[in-house]
Formats: sequence, C-alpha cells, structure tokens
Amino acid sequence: MKQANILPRVLRLRDAPLYLGMDIHRFNQEVRPFVEEVSIGKQGIGFDRLDLDAWFEDYKTRRRRSISLRGKKLWDENTRQGFSSEKMPGISTKSSLESEFVKVLEQARSKRRNIT
Repeated sequence: MKQANILPRVLRLRDAPLYLGMDIHRFNQEVRPFVEEVSIGKQGIGFDRLDLDAWFEDYKTRRRRSISLRGKKLWDENTRQGFSSEKMPGISTKSSLESEFVKVLEQARSKRRNIT
C-alpha cells in the first residue's frame, strides 16, 4: 500500500525557514514577529503552517504592489493640481482677520466695562 505524504500542521523553528525557502536570520527578522508561536513541549517552539502560508500570501501581495510601482514616477508636490509656489493676485486675508480680531476684542472689553 502507498503511504501518503502528509504535511504536519505545526513546523518546528528549525523547519519553518526551510518551508518558506529562507535562512533562519531572515525568518527571525521578517516572519517571526508577525506569526504566532506555538509551544511544543518544554523547550520547543513551532509555527502553524497555515499562519506561515497566510504570511507568504501577504508578502506576495505587498511585493507585487511594490514591483508595479517601480516603473511609475512618484507624485511630485510641485506638479500637484492646485499647488503653486508663485504669488497669486488677490485679497490677503491676514489683514482682514487682524482688523476683525481687534473689533471683537474691543467689543468684549467694552462689555466688561459696562457690566462693572
């Protein structure tokens, strides 16, 4: 009778990087912080194979996005629509705001004087 090859659900720390095709140092930096560790006995550490698969699918999606953006120019703030570093003719709001503030301040002060 033929024996079926069954993948274990939990992969030990020494096997998880090989499962993803990377070395232990890269695994510790890029994968381990984002997947849940499973205790195996007193000292063993393992990882759920399905969590590793999910991490890899997410990695592929992120990688695909970054590759598709490589050929495109990033949006330059000087070419943004509505952005201009040139001075434009018009009414400055600064002086009108200052004069309005002075009027309101005078009204507030005069009301206080009338109350007392």
